[in-house]
Amino acid sequence: MSHPEKPHWMDAAAAQGGSIELAGAVVSNASSPAATMSTRRLRSEDYNDYSSTEASPDSSPPEGLSNFSSPSSYQRFGEANGTTWFQTLIHLLKGNIGTGLLGLPLAIKNAGIVMGPLSLFGIGIIAVHCMQILVKCAHHFCNKHQKRFVDYGDAVMHGLEASPVAWLRAHSIWGRHLVGFFLIITQLGFCCVYFVFLADNLRQVISAANGTTNDCSANETSLLAPTMSSQLYILSLLPFVILLVFIQNLKFLSIFSMLANLLMFSSLIMIYQYIVRGIPDPSHLPMVSQWKTYPLFFGTAIFAFEGIGVVLPLENKMKTPHHFPILLYVGMAIVTTLYLSLGTLGYLRFGENIQASITLNLPNCWLYQSVKLLYSIGIFFTYALQFYVPAEIIIPTAIAQVPEHWALWCNLLLRASLVCVTCLLAILIPRLGIVISLVGSISSSALALIIPPLLHIATYYSDGMHPLTIAKDILISFIGFAGFVVGTYESLFELIVPTPTAVNATGAL
Repeated sequence: MSHPEKPHWMDAAAAQGGSIELAGAVVSNASSPAATMSTRRLRSEDYNDYSSTEASPDSSPPEGLSNFSSPSSYQRFGEANGTTWFQTLIHLLKGNIGTGLLGLPLAIKNAGIVMGPLSLFGIGIIAVHCMQILVKCAHHFCNKHQKRFVDYGDAVMHGLEASPVAWLRAHSIWGRHLVGFFLIITQLGFCCVYFVFLADNLRQVISAANGTTNDCSANETSLLAPTMSSQLYILSLLPFVILLVFIQNLKFLSIFSMLANLLMFSSLIMIYQYIVRGIPDPSHLPMVSQWKTYPLFFGTAIFAFEGIGVVLPLENKMKTPHHFPILLYVGMAIVTTLYLSLGTLGYLRFGENIQASITLNLPNCWLYQSVKLLYSIGIFFTYALQFYVPAEIIIPTAIAQVPEHWALWCNLLLRASLVCVTCLLAILIPRLGIVISLVGSISSSALALIIPPLLHIATYYSDGMHPLTIAKDILISFIGFAGFVVGTYESLFELIVPTPTAVNATGAL
């Protein structure tokens, strides 16, 4: 079945994946021409490579690609000037580490000191498995359709084309649109989270300025002077964020991304060295929390693990792509360890007083106030990178409908309007924990847990699949769908009828 060619900007947007927090490396790669493919074939008879092959789907396949008749004979080409294994590992780590990390201590509280870490570990295993499934399906369609690159949206579209259901085959183009829709929701949701995160941290720093001391030995986060509401802080940030998103050069944005990485990494070191000291007796903490708060845990946890969108572009840009499966497991093992350690230690350190972002629990001294400011500056710069994906999906289509001399003004107006939408949503929902849980439940569940297993079934069902494999895929999708429904319901219920403890836990100062 033929479909109209998608514009080149959509390939760049899809290559950003669900987490353009990738520190600009993948971003800058998307803006540069595709590198010349190495003539050396990277082939291993005992290695099952399930990868895409090139960042530019518009280019023609390399000579000999048409001779591949089965996935087992597929030969993987690496880019001559592609990324090294170490660079790819760093990008993979950054693609999975963002604001969701700071909300994991509250997520552990919502699940319990025993149930939380166990559930977080389980979600990590499932998330990595779904990443592997996506790469496997992308490789299958690269070989089947003689393409160098298949992004997430194309993989779902081709999966529907291979489906045994005639209606799905006839409407396969909607697979690409569905992935694009969830990418837009996810990225704009990240932007809303950033607004609330910045407002909460800035409000705490400013309101505590008069009481801030050089003594960091006392754990004091109170002594707050009267100040503006969080909504006014969000509104005051709006002009600066609009000016930031007017920067459209990805190479220039990558400079801000590198700066953001340095600031956030330094802040994480300071946070760790504080929480590991003076952990109180945890015997009073519940091993399993109330079932009603568990969906909030799920939404926050899957929000943090939403890095599946960076997998294909990262593997594609590698100089030695046959190393990627090992890097995927090593990188996600590091990410899962970081999530488990910060989430568990943060909850042990602050207990029932843990807030939506662990930065809000840091002491009222200049050292840790600077940590909040550094992380906030890093998040501010990252906003433009997160914003890039929805902007590149929405704006070019709109600009094509107006005369050329209005294109620039239309571009700037749409960018400002999209920022205003995220600002308005943040003002309407100024509770960081609920925003994170809601975004994770709605969009991250779909991209990370629901779609990949169903794609796996649609891709390989006609070739014959073991019943246990089908059952496993259906179970994973069911878990993701259950989290989607229940997590969204509980998040919306908390917004309408908030409990006093939830209001305190979600960052109300």
